[in-house]
Amino acid sequence: MNRIPICVPSGTYPLIVSSGGVEDLGSVVAANGFVSGRVFVVTNPIVGALYLDTACSSLSAAGLTPVPIEIPDGEVHKTIDTWRALVDQLVDARIDRSTPVLALGGGVTGDIAGFAAATAMRGVPLIQVPTTLLAMVDSSVGGKTGVNTPRGKNLVGAFHQPELVFAPLGVLQTLALEEVRAGMAEVVKHAVLGDPELWSILRTRGPDIVAGRDPDGLAQCVVRSGVYKASVVARDEREAGVRSLLNFGHTVGHAIEAVARGRLRHGTCVALGMRAELRHGVSVGRTPSWVAEELDEVLMALGLPLRTPSDLARDGMVRAAAHDKKRVRGTVRVPVVSHIGTASCIAVSLAEVAEMVAHLDTTVPPGELVRTVDVVENP
Repeated sequence: MNRIPICVPSGTYPLIVSSGGVEDLGSVVAANGFVSGRVFVVTNPIVGALYLDTACSSLSAAGLTPVPIEIPDGEVHKTIDTWRALVDQLVDARIDRSTPVLALGGGVTGDIAGFAAATAMRGVPLIQVPTTLLAMVDSSVGGKTGVNTPRGKNLVGAFHQPELVFAPLGVLQTLALEEVRAGMAEVVKHAVLGDPELWSILRTRGPDIVAGRDPDGLAQCVVRSGVYKASVVARDEREAGVRSLLNFGHTVGHAIEAVARGRLRHGTCVALGMRAELRHGVSVGRTPSWVAEELDEVLMALGLPLRTPSDLARDGMVRAAAHDKKRVRGTVRVPVVSHIGTASCIAVSLAEVAEMVAHLDTTVPPGELVRTVDVVENP
């Protein structure tokens, strides 16, 4: 197992990446301080059918008492109503402030269960057990929890760091190819922002990793993503500055998601968002054109789409982007990539965000890096 420490001002917790499955869950949880008592295991019908029995048996063998709770699966159910129903179940079961909530599932399950853990009894311990690649490399680490509203993604939530993140790579064997590709979009993001070696792995081994022919490469993607994200979160736990780097592709990507209403996976939208944001950077002289061209090559190699569905309304995306939760006094912090592995954050106007949306599906503008930017905070 790889153990990556996540160090934030509110405390330190481990990201443990295992080549096995959830059969090791109980021993890992016990080794990290939970040796007796109840554990509320929150999952969804799809993941529950595959892994809930094994997870509960493992927890029981370690001396814990698992209490399963099922919530609906899918982004459409990531709502205040689902959160409220989960909190009601926890309260009805007489949860106390020492009883952990364990999220067994993908990003939606982790975000909802995490928000419930952050708010029930004003905060209870949280254990994240991501079962999708996307959740392993992104949402399970860093303490962001929340739900969507009709006006946008994750507009209601809380920062609530987990006590433990356990990423069992063995469960990815049952993951659909499209889900693996969606997860790889976040790996691409981390590589572009701060890990040139990971970028090299993606360029040379990406197709084999996606196809399941390179398990070592997949493990490196998860571990290196964890190391990079840990380094960013450690410097900015609550997204006051440098952590905005991790929103690369998300300003436009979330706007696409808002209009697509569940038709496109999160990773797909992030991939499209990265393309648009880089193209805008090239057009205003902040990013060399070769960076955008290399991104296209990697996305194609991983099987990620390069174009949005033609029936998605651009004006709807612009309106959705205007509700970006990172908005501060009429500006939004966005990453600027000056080289693969080198990025910084700047503040741009909402008008410039609209220009980013306009760069969806366009060709790479000509030109190279021609000017520097006013940096909000360097990594």
